[in-house]
Amino acid sequence: AVDASASLLRPDRATLGRYRIDRQIGRGSMGTVYLGHDPQIGRPVAIKTMALSREFEGTELAAARARFFREAEVAGRLQHPDVTVFDASEEQGLAFIAMEYVKGHDLLRHTLPGALLPLPQVLRTLARVAQALAYAHTQGVVHRDVKPANVMIDAESGTVKGTDFGIARITDACRTRTGLVLGTPSFMSPEQMAGRRVDGRSDLYSLGVMLFQMLTGALPHRSESMAQLMNQIANDTAPDVRTLRPELPEALANVVALALEKRVEVRYADGNQMAADLLEVAQMLDLQGP
Repeated sequence: AVDASASLLRPDRATLGRYRIDRQIGRGSMGTVYLGHDPQIGRPVAIKTMALSREFEGTELAAARARFFREAEVAGRLQHPDVTVFDASEEQGLAFIAMEYVKGHDLLRHTLPGALLPLPQVLRTLARVAQALAYAHTQGVVHRDVKPANVMIDAESGTVKGTDFGIARITDACRTRTGLVLGTPSFMSPEQMAGRRVDGRSDLYSLGVMLFQMLTGALPHRSESMAQLMNQIANDTAPDVRTLRPELPEALANVVALALEKRVEVRYADGNQMAADLLEVAQMLDLQGP
């Protein structure tokens, strides 16, 4: 895909707002992420850019821009150790959000067979993500794009950070000009896939998909066809995680199944409850020993 934001950020003006741009550190479906520097307080920041003017025009652009700042303002009010947004603005045709720069890496590499994290670490890491989501939900923020690439960890410092809070909703409808639903299809809840109104329970479904993948190295629903994948997410019960890892305890399989429940009213309603269940299984494993 063409990186729209890179061409808009001219090399002779390597700044956005008050931030100095040092280098590109990532690229997502909605723009580019840069490592920047905040001269006011001398700290590194991660700056996520979104070329709204490339996706929208006229009244749609005005609406998207207004939504961008509204969502960024809400996300910026989140005060939680595992969620940090500093600032949002627009310059050079780019809307951007400045977030805390987290050393380390995202969880994507730990979704591959042969690179999975130890079971207790998976459970404790995702329990922290569930707690951060619970906090965001109490503040009226639904993430809408929970996936391994949006969770950063740093083993050295013990950091776990959720990123991109509120961003998936900025361009709501939730569709781009090309008609694609925003968010990553494999991690979307049935109600989000259907374009229905979503709340925090949709994020917890996505976290359930993430849990399944980090436990097994596979997604609960897989298909070469987008239409077939959407049909599976909407209608097919996710397989028992023990079909891929028979040694996993039944209590953990039950947590995964509850998170992946199709019926919103049956699924986990509170991230803190999901976190408590994950930590209970982790403690049970600790007592059992190696």
